Order: sequence, then structure tokens, then C-alpha cells
Amino acid sequence: MSLLNQNIKAGKGHSAVGATVTQNGRYLAPPEDKDGKIWVRTSATILADAETLYALWHDVESAPQWQEQMKEVVKTGPHTSHWVMLRGDKRIEWDAEMIADEPGKRIAWRSTGGDLETAGEVIFEAAPTGRGTMVTVLQEFRIGKLASVWETLTGRNPKQGVIEDLRHFKALAETGEIPRLQGQPHGPRTTSGSLKTSIYGEKIAVPPGVRHAS
Repeated sequence: MSLLNQNIKAGKGHSAVGATVTQNGRYLAPPEDKDGKIWVRTSATILADAETLYALWHDVESAPQWQEQMKEVVKTGPHTSHWVMLRGDKRIEWDAEMIADEPGKRIAWRSTGGDLETAGEVIFEAAPTGRGTMVTVLQEFRIGKLASVWETLTGRNPKQGVIEDLRHFKALAETGEIPRLQGQPHGPRTTSGSLKTSIYGEKIAVPPGVRHAS
């Protein structure tokens, strides 16, 4: 099933959404890439409480602080927003709505129009180690114009972009800033090093992050 096809009210439980991360307390296998859709699931243990992380993610207008190439997010209603990704003269814009909202536990969303067809959910739960919060993201993308436009804009495929954004979110939540690889000294790159530069996205602008006051 697809998150894009859901039409549920904010606040309903996991069983109301078609491609959930968990069911009856167990993680489900991620859906297969097929029928013109690709999926990504990624998780990270973040040393912060679930309520704090939920609040940071729920504040959609702060998303450009930790999401790559995100220029602007503007709330257009209680559960709707407008998103803009920008790199040079290349631009992607779309509208989105929050389709589930469980404070401190879960947020689900989907696009409703524009250049991007995507949907996803994020789960916040106690880490198995007893320290911090396990944050798990499941996101769906429709393939088509998106694939080439996204990769041209971000230098990554959509799956890698989601993984990197969660890494940035973790850094921002834990330290108040996102570390940067750009500008760090190193010698000339070998072929292997150049490949790593591409894989790890060293040439992609890191989101600005927010340094918390000490």
C-alpha cells in the first residue's frame, strides 16, 4: 500500500496508514521498490528525548536547517505547508500535508501537489540501550520526473538524501550544529578518494544548522 493514497485525520494510530514502520510493536519489512515507487527506511539513535525530537521535526519551517538543499518551508495551514528546494537556478516546489500527528511518538505526511510526489512517516521511541531515542524514517517516492530532477538538484538519489538528512537531524539535535567536511584540509584525492567524495557528498552544501546558545 501507499502512503500517498491515504486520507486520514491527524492523530490516528499506526494501523490507519498503509505502509507503516511498525505494527503491534514489531518493525515491518520495508516495501519493495515497484509499481513506479521507491522506498527508503533509515534509523538513528539520537541522544535526546522523544518529545524534544518530535518538536524539532514537527517545526516544518525549521527543516531547511537540517535538510539538504531545502531553501524554504512555509506553513500554509494547521496541517499544510509549501516546500522549496533550490540549487543555483534549479528548483523543486511542492505542497504537503500532515496526515498523522502523535505528539512525542509519530508524524506522517504526504505531498499534495507540485513537482514532488512523496510521503513518509517518522517514529520516535525509546532506544533499546535505554539512552536516547530511536528515530526511524520510512519514505516513499514516485519515480518519474522526480528521479532526474532530484539527482540533478541534490547530487544524490532520493534514498541517499533521506539517509543524509537524518544524519544531519541527529547532529543538530545532539550538538546544536551540523559538522562540515567542506574546507577540511587533505591531500590530492586518489581515484578511491574521489569516489568517496562523491558517495559521501562532500561537494554537496551542508544544511546551515542552528548553533544553540551556550
